[in-house]
Amino acid sequence: MFDKVLVANRGEIAVRVMRACDELGIGTVAVYSEADKHSGHVRYADEAYNVGPARAADSYLDQEAIIETAQQADADAIHPGYGFLAENADFARKVEAADGVTWIGPAGDAMEKLGEKTKARNIMQDADVPIVPGTTDPVTEPEEVVEFGEENGFPIAIKAEGGGGGRGMKIVHSADEAEEQLESAKREGEAYFSNDSVYLERYLENPRHIEVQIIADHEGNVRHLGERDCSLQRRHQKVIEEGPSAALSDELREKIGEAARRGVRAADYYNAGTVEFLVEEDPERGPDEVLGPDANFYFLEVNTRIQVEHCVTEEITDIDIVKWQIRVAQDERLSFDQDDVDIEGHAMEFRINAENAAEDFAPANSGELEVYDPPGGIGVRMDDALRQGDELVTDYDSMIAKLIVSGSDREEVIERGKRALAEFDIEGFPTVIPFHRLMLTDEEFVNSTHTTKYLDETLEKSRIEDAQERWGTVTESAGDDEDEEVVEREFTVEVNGKRFDVDLEEHGAPPIDVGDVDTSGGGNRPDRSGGGGGSGDGGGGSSVEGQEVTAEMQGTILEVSVDEGDEIAAGDVLCVLEAMKMENDIVAERGGVVKDVAIGEGDSVDMGDLLFVIGSE
Repeated sequence: MFDKVLVANRGEIAVRVMRACDELGIGTVAVYSEADKHSGHVRYADEAYNVGPARAADSYLDQEAIIETAQQADADAIHPGYGFLAENADFARKVEAADGVTWIGPAGDAMEKLGEKTKARNIMQDADVPIVPGTTDPVTEPEEVVEFGEENGFPIAIKAEGGGGGRGMKIVHSADEAEEQLESAKREGEAYFSNDSVYLERYLENPRHIEVQIIADHEGNVRHLGERDCSLQRRHQKVIEEGPSAALSDELREKIGEAARRGVRAADYYNAGTVEFLVEEDPERGPDEVLGPDANFYFLEVNTRIQVEHCVTEEITDIDIVKWQIRVAQDERLSFDQDDVDIEGHAMEFRINAENAAEDFAPANSGELEVYDPPGGIGVRMDDALRQGDELVTDYDSMIAKLIVSGSDREEVIERGKRALAEFDIEGFPTVIPFHRLMLTDEEFVNSTHTTKYLDETLEKSRIEDAQERWGTVTESAGDDEDEEVVEREFTVEVNGKRFDVDLEEHGAPPIDVGDVDTSGGGNRPDRSGGGGGSGDGGGGSSVEGQEVTAEMQGTILEVSVDEGDEIAAGDVLCVLEAMKMENDIVAERGGVVKDVAIGEGDSVDMGDLLFVIGSE
């Protein structure tokens, strides 16, 4: 058994992995950025090391820093969690080659074969797994997109090779959109996955999103642990996941599960993974009917890592997937056969995001957990890394926790979910809890007749607004705490990059002056006080005179279209800002000359951050 595992991630998934390690008697090492120095996964770990500033590229995505930290801490394995470097084949190979460190995950070569979509499609096709009609080679020219659309019919999907969760996917409804959407998909692929290669697929109009959890060992034994239904999505991002699917017959789910096993075995894949499928929904299907064995299903992609929603499968199989990841990495053989996998009852996972669903799911820009009181009781599981009083870290994903509810059947889970969500008390910033409560009363969702398009195309926005008004909590911090007789202070000391915490209580005395300490953890943020590095006067603007263009939402700069000194006209695109899976063109409100450019490609920005200064011609 490993002695010590470094978890190359943050938040709830880092804590989830550490808990599995604790139960196996394995020590744990956390890594953290400046923004996360007080985060829950840092508190939970046996040891913690700072790996860089807030910007993910300089910390959680710094491959050399992660491996060097593992060696410095004498960790003998690295678990990547999900996101960040979890599906980076190059990183997996570097860990595999590192002296004394084991990679807890599939081999880098297998990750590459299944992680790049065209390679995966070829493997699945050879393994007799149905695939969506599309290209098996990358496309580079708009003419190829038009030709495919004319052959297969519009709309079609352009997808990034390394994409997932809707990133790097663009829908082309007509030949006129081909060039623009191709460039957009390539740009997102390069920005998020360092790979601008894209391919084409026929775009299914009314699909369900069904995925199969698999686990495989080094001896070629592959088991599937049943399916999850992830059809409730917003802009291709999963919102509520459940298992088993209420829409599938037993015959159809068995066909899909066996197809997943065939494909994974053909790729010489081991460790945990998820094979995702699109299942064509029957628009005439009633709430008491299921899709039969003749329903069409198509391979979508393989996620070569643990999934956010793995908890659903754990609740209905009683199999600890993370522990099996660790055991397989140590060459243990799977101790159960496929016939031993029993699906019992039902489970749902609710992603608790710091977002206001009534405002187009806008993420919170700041806040403190004034109240954090999660639900409990039978059939209720919380995966989180929070405690009351924590500051909201906005540099990364907006998900702050996961609520998983299980029961004897779907009806019980829905009722238990209503109770648990009503108990869940979070104050200090908005969350999507009101939206989840709405969904558990929604006829389409309750009947399981919804598809991946339901939230984007059918659900009335006014119902979301009503839910937020009815069940939403306080979103602003009052900031008027009463004076305490006992002042508690926490100091963080780093020695050679390793974190140590020091707690101090001051009784009957004013707080100790600790001087000017930078606790912002802001990382690679645009300079709000001085524009593009100018001197500034601290007034929140730029030292350069002119009209300031600021970010209207939190996001990532994908492209900067102008340079200092450029002449522009009203309506010209200044930059492209990605937020909530959408590209947003930031345009000039008036003509003039670009006096200051305060951002660059890849920068993270908050609402109100300075982007440009436009002066008179």
